[in-house]
Amino acid sequence: MEMFKVSKESLRFMSKRFTTVLVVCFIALPVFFMVSMISRNSNFNLSAALGVAVQNATPLGFDAKYESSEPPGIPDDTSLDEAPQYKSGSGSDSQYKSSQAPNMLDDKLLNGTLAPAFDEGSVRKDESSQPTNVQSKNMHNGNLAATYDNISGSESNVSQVPMVKNNKLLDELIARGFDESSCLSRYQSVLYRRISPHEPSPYLIAKLRNYEKLHQRCGPYTKSYNTTSNTLKSGHISSPTKCKYIVWRPDNGLGNRIVSMVSSFLYALLTNRVLLVDHGSDMTDLFCEPFPNSSWLLPVDFPLRNQFRNSELRYAHSLGGMLEKHSISEELTPSYLYLSLAKRDYDLDKKLFYCDQNQALLQKVPWLILLSEQYFAPSFFLIPFFTKQVTKLFPEKDTVFHHLGRYLLNPSNQVWEKLITSFYDAHLAKADERIGFQIRVFHANAAAFEIVMDQILACSTNKKILPKVVDTEKSAVSSASHTSSKAILVTSLYTEFYKNLSSMYKHKPTVTGDVIGVYQPSHEGYQHRGDNLHNMKAWAEIYLLSLCDVLVTSAWSTFGYVAHGLGGLKPWILHKPGHGIYLPCKQAMSMEPCYHYPFSYNCKSKNEVDPVTLVPYVRKCEDRGSGVKLFNEH
Repeated sequence: MEMFKVSKESLRFMSKRFTTVLVVCFIALPVFFMVSMISRNSNFNLSAALGVAVQNATPLGFDAKYESSEPPGIPDDTSLDEAPQYKSGSGSDSQYKSSQAPNMLDDKLLNGTLAPAFDEGSVRKDESSQPTNVQSKNMHNGNLAATYDNISGSESNVSQVPMVKNNKLLDELIARGFDESSCLSRYQSVLYRRISPHEPSPYLIAKLRNYEKLHQRCGPYTKSYNTTSNTLKSGHISSPTKCKYIVWRPDNGLGNRIVSMVSSFLYALLTNRVLLVDHGSDMTDLFCEPFPNSSWLLPVDFPLRNQFRNSELRYAHSLGGMLEKHSISEELTPSYLYLSLAKRDYDLDKKLFYCDQNQALLQKVPWLILLSEQYFAPSFFLIPFFTKQVTKLFPEKDTVFHHLGRYLLNPSNQVWEKLITSFYDAHLAKADERIGFQIRVFHANAAAFEIVMDQILACSTNKKILPKVVDTEKSAVSSASHTSSKAILVTSLYTEFYKNLSSMYKHKPTVTGDVIGVYQPSHEGYQHRGDNLHNMKAWAEIYLLSLCDVLVTSAWSTFGYVAHGLGGLKPWILHKPGHGIYLPCKQAMSMEPCYHYPFSYNCKSKNEVDPVTLVPYVRKCEDRGSGVKLFNEH
């Protein structure tokens, strides 16, 4: 009995002890779990885990992983002192800063911007100063995006589109690691433009990432740049250099400059050269720096700057000039050569540049200084030296400018905020459809204005780009229950076309009942050569055109080429008056720019050749019979 009492007491003690242990475990287990999570993940939010209201949580908009991505490291074969750190900004405007706009959800938002009503003629400063990164049912390219083929951007169409991936990096076309505030357009443009159905090839993505490392290693004032610059003093080189360069120099108007700059960058990709651009004083602050941790601007103390304008020196050291004098050969390699691929300069350069054997020779020259106003990119598909590689880069042949332009050409913060988004928010954002007209008149007079205006009306109404207006004696307004709003963007040096369209739609209703607004950002009257502000306005208008849903452009105009190439659009092209074509317009079958003055010389036979006979995907341009452009093979 005594033993039984002892055992009973022991059991009671053990039971209490077990209960205590169990309670301790229940208390300790959640604490242990929390500590474990904190140690494993530095982003774990303790307040959220405890059910406390969290302030300053991750904002709406882009994924946090993009905001926290590490900048790319310096290549293995580059020492730290060899690669100076540049702020990836907008040319000399890289110090430009902007206050951050709040992130919000709002039914009034279209494409990620806070926009006034469609018929408001001005925009308040607090609304237009900063596009906001938002998710809105009206956004083109947020998490809800309209399909690229839908012309209408109306709310009813967009809201039914399934969720799509955040395309902030344009299918990895854009590199990670930039300071996003230094170039707002690089990441915000996706909120304004419909998602492109054309994805860059994996080979192009890999080539761009390798190029960025090369540019960081060889860019301005690196050890390699300084060493290679020293070869310019001797005139010839005795041994190969680590880095090779192509220096782009401006010629003609902004549209011509942009298409030639993109062509030069393609040549740099194909030949492993570093592209340096001489923007001069009239292209300051137009573009962001396109390459991470380096600059693409030609240094002001570049040794050959003083002779750029000396035509005799340029010719003496040109490819054609030196081959004529036998000053260049396999054994004798000059340290630099001028390449003139402009329409009015040395024909000999244009002939010899496209020969295979000369490309092999050019590979050895450290410095090439190129002057061109042409879109000569199609030629690389015709030169056997490059054909295989360039075809691998661009399986879709008519996407060359579309991909390289979006990668290379991002508006500076100054152009983006003060000119592009402020105008877009005020006038274009609320429209169901944006229709861009790029109108060039080659010989401006009253008769020419009338001819072109008649052509615009015939094209836009016959092709149902714009609705007709009511003839009060014969017609009535459509009784359709749903009407849409259309914003017409007119870009021209002159006001006549804006005034005509504006007056027409202001005084008469449309037969469809659609509401039409007509807007023109500027009317400069003539092309101001050498004027930086003029070029800023031109660049802003090109970019605004590229954000439209439908484009009508003028024949032969590189201004229009850049706009539809960036936007991935196939425009309706107004035929140039007086060139024997009586149809008012024709839709382009390719979104590529036209190469106005292609090479026509067969290096082997030393005879003239028509480039369109060489491959099926290089054909005549729709707007210029002597020009050629890239088309898809099918």
